Amino acid sequence: MSETLFGIHGTALELRSQRMGLLTSNIANAATPGYKAKDIDFAAALKARTSGASVDKAMEGATRYRVPVMPSLDGNTVEMATEQTAFAENAVGYSATLSFLKGRVETITRAITGE
Repeated sequence: MSETLFGIHGTALELRSQRMGLLTSNIANAATPGYKAKDIDFAAALKARTSGASVDKAMEGATRYRVPVMPSLDGNTVEMATEQTAFAENAVGYSATLSFLKGRVETITRAITGE
């Protein structure tokens, strides 16, 4: 039913939430020697999810290690500017998707109450 009511936006919100966790993990491990920064290919994850894959399978198939522009001596591939940019971009997308869903719920609520 939620697929009918919310279309792809419910799935997108779910994936953006998962991506947010991955990006925060990268930021938290910025000083961990040998830590390899990861991100997801959002389009690939969304395509897999809409094709029927579970969230875990979609995330697993779309997860990529980040290639650093300037490798560190300790093997850590987290670059704070890159992570912060990706985090901000994802936060904006998450907020936009959430706003759309909120508007959709308000529309349905008004239809049910007869406003």
